[in-house]
Amino acid sequence: MAKIYRVKNSSVDIEPHEVFLDKLAQSKEDEFGLSERKFEVPLKERVSYFLFVVFLLLSIILFSKIFYFQIFEGKKLYVEAENNKGSVNLAVPTRGIIYDRNMTKLVLNSPAYDLVCDRAWLEIGAGGSSGLASEEISQKVKEIAEAVGKNPQEVFDNIQNTVSSEVLIADNIGHEQLLLLETKINDFQGCSVRQNTARKYVYGPIFSQVLGYTARINKDEYSSSTGYAINDYIGKTGLEKYYETDLRGKVGQSKPAKSISSDETADQMVLAPEPGNNLVLNIDAGLQQQLYNTLSASIEKMGGKKGAAVAMDPRTGAVLALVSYPAYDDNMFSGGISQEDYNSIINDSSQPLFNRAIAAKYPTGSTIKPLEASAALQEKIISPDKEINDPGYILIHSQYDPSIVYRYGGVEAHGLVDMRKAIAVSSNIYFYTVGGGYGDQQGLGPQKIKQYLSLFGWDQKTGIDLPGEFSGFIPDPAWKKATKGQSWYDGDTYNLAIGQSDLQTTPLQVATAYCAIANGGTLYRPQIVNKIISNDSTKTVQEFNPQVIRSNFIDPQNLEIVREGMRDGVNKSYGGSSMLNNLPVEVAAKTGTAQIGVANRYNVWSSVFAPYDNPQIVLVITAESVNGLGAVTLPVAHDVLNWYFSK
Repeated sequence: MAKIYRVKNSSVDIEPHEVFLDKLAQSKEDEFGLSERKFEVPLKERVSYFLFVVFLLLSIILFSKIFYFQIFEGKKLYVEAENNKGSVNLAVPTRGIIYDRNMTKLVLNSPAYDLVCDRAWLEIGAGGSSGLASEEISQKVKEIAEAVGKNPQEVFDNIQNTVSSEVLIADNIGHEQLLLLETKINDFQGCSVRQNTARKYVYGPIFSQVLGYTARINKDEYSSSTGYAINDYIGKTGLEKYYETDLRGKVGQSKPAKSISSDETADQMVLAPEPGNNLVLNIDAGLQQQLYNTLSASIEKMGGKKGAAVAMDPRTGAVLALVSYPAYDDNMFSGGISQEDYNSIINDSSQPLFNRAIAAKYPTGSTIKPLEASAALQEKIISPDKEINDPGYILIHSQYDPSIVYRYGGVEAHGLVDMRKAIAVSSNIYFYTVGGGYGDQQGLGPQKIKQYLSLFGWDQKTGIDLPGEFSGFIPDPAWKKATKGQSWYDGDTYNLAIGQSDLQTTPLQVATAYCAIANGGTLYRPQIVNKIISNDSTKTVQEFNPQVIRSNFIDPQNLEIVREGMRDGVNKSYGGSSMLNNLPVEVAAKTGTAQIGVANRYNVWSSVFAPYDNPQIVLVITAESVNGLGAVTLPVAHDVLNWYFSK
């Protein structure tokens, strides 16, 4: 590099460092009385190295900081800049409405009023007991707090914790306070009353796990979302969150942008807000209400506190109802929940905020048996007509010590059963044999059981249009060895074969699998929203067609045998679901009971589809930790289907 900048004379080469201290050279000449005898005083080599190191370090620090802001903080800073650029003048659009399949309104918009102040007007310092910069500022905050009925310190804390250029002082202002505030608003320079929209959920707890709720945007959401003001509402859970972009619409702007120094620049173009689109669900509000009320009454009658239910159309995967019990009133959150009410909800041992239909981790009990029967037929390990003796138990000798005998029992002895009857009476002995093998009958084994349960979707998210879904879990020998350090025994396979073991599924996964049994072998993605329509309901923006996850993984004739077994469970005198035989249509069903490790407490299931010859609905119901083996879910299925087909 030095050669590039070398100045050449006829006989002298001059490099940059040789002219660096010309002034010093001249002073030396004057000191010694020399003149034009020396052009320069050479710079010491170590000084040049020192300067180079200092320059290099400063450059590294500078570029490191630039890299950090650009790569790690770039998105956040961009969002904050965009929000701050026109935050005062964001015109909030009307949020979209949510309808059920019959165009019944499930959500309404109601006007709300907020007091918002410019943060620059309320200068924040560190002086005074309140932390304000001056008595003048302190007095401003006191007057504002008094006008909206708040504690001054609470208002100050709100100002101090706000990251936006605006501060939300008070939200959902009552009518009387609003009238008082309007008489004083001119005294509060930099403050204004803004109209907003609060959500009203018509059915409250019945739909809360489906719809979710909107609430004020928090600091993290504000920092990661563009086009929001600090007083905006945003979808927090449920469909409100999943379809936030569609429901919210597009904001408008009407005020000059701000430079980084907060100086106003040229006016921006004024944009009118675009209202959000509306959602039309596949859910029937009447069915949802009937299912929620019937399930809650049955669970409470049997001493339980928790449960869930899912209804689907097996022809399309459309979700007709989705219930989690207990639930919460989403209006409490939308209107601004008090700390006391919030603490009451989150400290409730029944976890009303938890959506059990899509996120609870349950063993299925005998609900697994139709899926296992399908796998056995598909693998051709047994004829559906072969009879296996069910004496009420099987005895297994230890492979390490034959003198040790393990007993695996059923609820009762059923005698000789073929596959159809085994499904109808829910014979544990038959499915121990088919699942793990016994005597001369080969079993599927753990790997094949897992393979087919996976094909039915029990170890993967269904992809439903709701946030927070659990993926499910199917145990196998490799997992047990890796996590528990133990070998997999025949007993593990027997337990898995009847839906016990470490198996974990959700009611939604069970419903999706039973849809495939009902429709002849097509696994559909469950879909809650049928279509998105424009805010004025004049046109369809997006329609959701049935989405197939997989199909033809079980031969239709094999599934027909399984369906016949489920039908026998209803119309045969020995069937476990015979109480459903007096419904307006023919139905097929399978019940399940899973032990949970607590004496006389069980998780119970009922899985039903109807009408039998042309299924239009699959209904899966589960109740958690109920007393004894008494009927809990079957009466729910009976009453709901009776209502559904009698409308």
